[in-house]
Amino acid sequence: MSTGNMNLTLKVWRQKNSKSAGKLVDYQVSDISPDMSFLEMFDVLNEQLINKGEEPIVFDHDCREGICGMCSMFINGRPHGPKQGITTCQLHMRSFKDGDTIVVEPWRAAAFPVIKDLATDRSSFDRIIASGGFISVNTGNAQDANALPIPKRQADAAFEAAACIACGACVATCKNASAMLFVSAKISQLALLPQGQPERYRRVQSMVAQMDAEGFGNCTNTRACEAECPKGISLENIARMNRDYYAAKFASEEEV
Repeated sequence: MSTGNMNLTLKVWRQKNSKSAGKLVDYQVSDISPDMSFLEMFDVLNEQLINKGEEPIVFDHDCREGICGMCSMFINGRPHGPKQGITTCQLHMRSFKDGDTIVVEPWRAAAFPVIKDLATDRSSFDRIIASGGFISVNTGNAQDANALPIPKRQADAAFEAAACIACGACVATCKNASAMLFVSAKISQLALLPQGQPERYRRVQSMVAQMDAEGFGNCTNTRACEAECPKGISLENIARMNRDYYAAKFASEEEV
C-alpha cells in the first residue's frame, strides 16, 4: 500500500571553499514525506550521509520560520524554489512530485563568495547596513509609540520596506547581481519616517557607495528581483532611492 511518500533525486552543488572548483553531485533520498519542509528533507539526507561516514552538505539556516533570511538555496533555477512569497524553509516537499530530480545550488554572485557547498558569505550586506542603515541618535528612554504622529500611509510603506529579510534572493536572481532592491528597502524604511530625515541624504550616498564597493552590479529594471523576493519588496523603493541619491547631489553640506 502506498504511503504517499516520495523518492527523489537531488543534484546538489558541492564545493570545498571559495578557492576550489565545485560540481553537482547526485544523491537519492527515499520515503520523504510531502509534509516535510525542504530543509527537513536536507536534514534527512545529511543524517544518511553521516551514518555512511560521508561529509554532510553545508547549508545556511536559522529560524526556519521565514524571518531570518538565512536559507539561501537556488532550487531548480529559482531562488527559494518554485513557489512565490516564501523562503526555502517554508517550501514543502508537496511542491514536488515523486520521482522528481531537484537541482540545488548556492547564490551566484561575486559579492556572495561560496564558503562551502550551499553556504555563501553575505557579510557584504552587513557592511552596507553598517555604512548608513541606522539612525545615529541617543534616544535615552524609549518614547511612547504615538509621540511622533506619522500618517498611516507612510507608516505602512515604511513597514513594507522593513519586511526585507536580507536573504539575497534579489541578488541571486538578477542578471547583474544587483543589490539595489535590498539597499533601497533599507534606505526607504528610514527615509519614510521622521526619525530618518536628519541623515537621509548622507545615508543614501554612503550605502550606495558601499554597495558599489562590494562589487554588486547595477539595476536594469527587469523586475526579476521583485518577482522572486519572498517578502514582496516593491521596485518603488529603488525609484525612491534613486530620487534621494540625485537630490543628495544638490543638498547643502548642512543637509548632508
